[in-house]
Amino acid sequence: MNPKASGSSSSAADGDTASSAEDRLTSSNGHGTDSNALSQMAAVPTSPSGQPPLLSTTPGPIAQANQFDAPRGLSATTIVLGATAIMLVGLVLNLSWLGLLGAAIALIAAISILWAPFLRPFLRELVSSQEAAIPIAFVGGFIALIALLKLIGVDRWLGSLFAQANWDAVGALGEVFGAVGQILIAVLALYIAWRQYVIEKDLTTQQNLITQQQTIDSFFQGISDLVLDDEGLLEDWPQERAIAEGRTAAILSSVDSGGKAKIIRFLSRARLLSPLKRDQRLGRAILDGSGGYEEDRVYGVRVIDLGVMLAGADLSNTDLRWTDLSEMNLIRANLSGCDLVRTNLSGTILCQASLRGADLNGTRFFYGKAETASPRSKTELPDYRTGAYTGAVVENADFTDAVHLSPEQREYCCAWGGAKTRSSIPGGCEGIVNKLGR
Repeated sequence: MNPKASGSSSSAADGDTASSAEDRLTSSNGHGTDSNALSQMAAVPTSPSGQPPLLSTTPGPIAQANQFDAPRGLSATTIVLGATAIMLVGLVLNLSWLGLLGAAIALIAAISILWAPFLRPFLRELVSSQEAAIPIAFVGGFIALIALLKLIGVDRWLGSLFAQANWDAVGALGEVFGAVGQILIAVLALYIAWRQYVIEKDLTTQQNLITQQQTIDSFFQGISDLVLDDEGLLEDWPQERAIAEGRTAAILSSVDSGGKAKIIRFLSRARLLSPLKRDQRLGRAILDGSGGYEEDRVYGVRVIDLGVMLAGADLSNTDLRWTDLSEMNLIRANLSGCDLVRTNLSGTILCQASLRGADLNGTRFFYGKAETASPRSKTELPDYRTGAYTGAVVENADFTDAVHLSPEQREYCCAWGGAKTRSSIPGGCEGIVNKLGR
């Protein structure tokens, strides 16, 4: 067969194939070239015969790297073995330079082999890149500073200065600095001991507060279990009331002012400090028909009667809002800075009590009107309609800097407080008669 004929026939076949491909591309959009088809044709290389090539057997970069991994590891191992042999020869022949050369080469080759699988993960686990940057920057900066000082001649200046220095004076100055250093070390040790004491004191205080709160929580649960029946109704027989009062007296003497305020708020909001109306036969508390228990200020019986438990107590700077402290004995109690908003102090003994800076907004000192109200009496029953014998005993109480004192409160305290109380009332007591007479 003629080679030229075969070549021409192949060229003709290639031309027919190309023309048919162009026809298909043109027919895909009617008048233009399909860009997707062109990209596909460009992406697939063709052989000189027009046929697509077979899959390439040439290894890629990853395969090439994998092919070289084994020889590289084998070469490093060979280097280690050879360097070790050289080192041993140097040691046997007493050739130090040959032994050092072999040891250095063996060490470098061993580190290069162990770096990736062992040393690099270990260093990453030991320190992070950010943590490693700090000491490296410190060392680099220190070396750069030394080099800079040397380049600008600071070392020569220091050398001349030391050559001219009076070393006897320098020695004396060193002794002075040594003494000062010892003093500073003693001061530092004292400061550390003081800080340790402060920290231990704070920890002890926090632990005491936690223990106190746990004690108060146990008290709350014990009182609830004692005075409530299985149906959640109040069931306070005389012996149960006595036990509840004993528990309350014991815990009030073992907690601080904040703990006392928490106990008072709990007992007051639970209506355990209010006088409740009782069944005349069984002594059971009577419901008021609206989900609570009916109060009886004249003949009612309290579940827990605090009595003199808070006499002389320190309740300063505590929250006693909306609590019932009526008819309690708070003689010489410290109520300075207390929040007494809407607190019931009717019939309460406040002789020599301190209410300096207390908030008395809406605090009840009496029932009825200020003109007819009077302090409680041991012999007379209180009249809650007129206010006679329902008021608090405020003789010699200190109201200095008390806030939100209403005109009615001021009138009552001025009338029944005596000379010392009148002198401490904010706004004065001018025009108000001293009904106490002393």
